[in-house]
Amino acid sequence: MEEESDSRKINNSFLRDHNYATEADIISTVEFNSTGELLATGDKGGRVVVFQREQETKNQPHRRGEYNVYSTFQSHEPEFDYLKSLEIEEKINKIRWLPQQNAAYFLLSTNDKTVKLWKISERDKRPEGYNLKDEDGRIRDPTTITTLQVPVLRPMDLMVEATPRRVFSNAHTYHINSISVNSDYETFMSTDDLRINLWNLEITNRSFNIVDIKPVNMEELTEVITAAEFHPQQCNTFVYSSSKGSIRLCDMRASALCDNHSKFFEEPEDPSNRSFFSEIISSISDVKFSHSGRYLMTRDYLTVKVWDLNMESKPLETYQVHDYLRSKLCSLYENDCIFDKFECVWNGSDSVIMTGSYNNFFRMFDRNTKRDVTLEASRENSKPRAILKPRKVCVGGKRRKDEISVDSLDFSKKILHTAWHPSENIIAVAATNNLYIFQDKVN
Repeated sequence: MEEESDSRKINNSFLRDHNYATEADIISTVEFNSTGELLATGDKGGRVVVFQREQETKNQPHRRGEYNVYSTFQSHEPEFDYLKSLEIEEKINKIRWLPQQNAAYFLLSTNDKTVKLWKISERDKRPEGYNLKDEDGRIRDPTTITTLQVPVLRPMDLMVEATPRRVFSNAHTYHINSISVNSDYETFMSTDDLRINLWNLEITNRSFNIVDIKPVNMEELTEVITAAEFHPQQCNTFVYSSSKGSIRLCDMRASALCDNHSKFFEEPEDPSNRSFFSEIISSISDVKFSHSGRYLMTRDYLTVKVWDLNMESKPLETYQVHDYLRSKLCSLYENDCIFDKFECVWNGSDSVIMTGSYNNFFRMFDRNTKRDVTLEASRENSKPRAILKPRKVCVGGKRRKDEISVDSLDFSKKILHTAWHPSENIIAVAATNNLYIFQDKVN
């Protein structure tokens, strides 16, 4: 992560034609699987697109790292709740991969109300020589069968099939904002504004309510749950964040309903920064455990914070993502951008963190050197092997030629969703309806 010129290279980008891009094409979640061989994106149209990494070949060693479309399927359809007269969007809010147990892959995808478990498998052989069916697949009359043959498997063109295995529904009154797979690989949780439910992956008709912050009188409601995640190693521990900027760590061994947290993380507000927007910008939009399980990272509107699980009083590190927007909060409130929910991710070794910003910028912070860099995901620099140049935003005063003024930032271009390969320096960045994949320079 050099300041002067970042060596991160694009290795390919999945660009949809701008002229035909619709609201449904906007990418709403990005997620690598546990090996990094597959990358899934979900969009507002309810589709899931899975990319697979190219294998290295002797004659093209540099091709390793390119991701190509592996499977595309419609995960959710728009629905209508007749009891509440509400439309339920098909938009995919989150995707979570399950660890691979056999040749097939499994992933969970969710919209506002329903979580689905999908199996993605390959078929390159087909059975031929049925006794009870004819060539067209029609069932034959058993009385006409005079000879029996042994069915055989014949090779066919590779086919990737996505099949829904389970549907977990009817458990959420409010919109699901996050799902998280437990380290026991048997359970997962789904979270909405006021409740968190625990599911067994094998059982679809019941879930256990493990957190419920709904007050008896809804007029007394002061905060909502914004995100939740299981600890990467301890299957009894999870955290959830709130719109008031606090994080609660819960232990399921303590009680079945985790109404009482075991740890509470919150940074007291600096009175000098107090304003009308304080409460809105302190709302946490994402929370992530580090791979080691020792740290927590939270993203609010202006900052990313890293917390040590052993220190509740204040964050260990605070990184300013776009502090130059402090003076623009009024107009960001008017155009609703102040309610944007940015995500944050760790690299594989927990040493660098990444999160998005406006104008198709995304930020990286090196925790060891304390260096940070702003990079841009745009069509101009999306040619293969293009090297990304760091960008700088200037606030007031004279502007250098390579800087961009804070007044000319495009707030309609925002990077809310990013993902980092679990072990290598490969990142996926969703910019509206385009997915960019960058990697460190290939020697």
